[in-house]
Amino acid sequence: MERILIVDDDVGLCEVLAERLAGEGFLLEAVHEGIRGLERARSGEHALVILDLMLPGITGLEVLRSLRTHSGIPVLILTARGEEVDRILGLEIGADDYLPKPFNPRELIARIRAVLRRTMPLEAATQGLSAGDISLDLPAREAWINEHKLHLTSVEFSLLEAFLRRAGHVVTREQLTETVLGRKVVGPFDRVIDVHVSNLRKKLGESPAGERIKAVRGAGYQFVPRAESGKK
Repeated sequence: MERILIVDDDVGLCEVLAERLAGEGFLLEAVHEGIRGLERARSGEHALVILDLMLPGITGLEVLRSLRTHSGIPVLILTARGEEVDRILGLEIGADDYLPKPFNPRELIARIRAVLRRTMPLEAATQGLSAGDISLDLPAREAWINEHKLHLTSVEFSLLEAFLRRAGHVVTREQLTETVLGRKVVGPFDRVIDVHVSNLRKKLGESPAGERIKAVRGAGYQFVPRAESGKK
């Protein structure tokens, strides 16, 4: 069974989710305050963390910020409706996706499965992918610009992989959301993929020839390969 960690002070919700997730083949460990949640999230014993933003002790954002200095474990944040600023900040810090409360447990299970599918090791037959000066080691989920290793979150790596597979072509927000997040865009205000693209842009930086990921108005994004200047 895949082990999932939930950090949420709503004990009743955690009990309900533990029962529902057990029926789907997941073992849920529940922690109800931030500091202990951070300790457990760092343990390396879980495949994914479900993290509420409103926690006693330290906030979910503080947990996420500290966790991202040491770990790339996938994180799905839970937010109350109306917490748009915290929601976006959570994505900028490194959360993979979010769900607003209240939510349908079936939607949570679908999001969990989508994240885990994305982070599963690939078959050995598919080893690497490259475009210009960027190369990916797919089984190891490592990314490089020439000799410089990039420190990407799981979702950022998957996003970069999607761009490299369609290098030079325009990819829509809808296509990226389905490929990278494993779900459809949820309404006109679903900007999750845009925040992840922004984070990835910052980590890639500009090449001597200019920006690597271009926004194409009304269409989506285009990854522009740049020439190599060295080798890994």
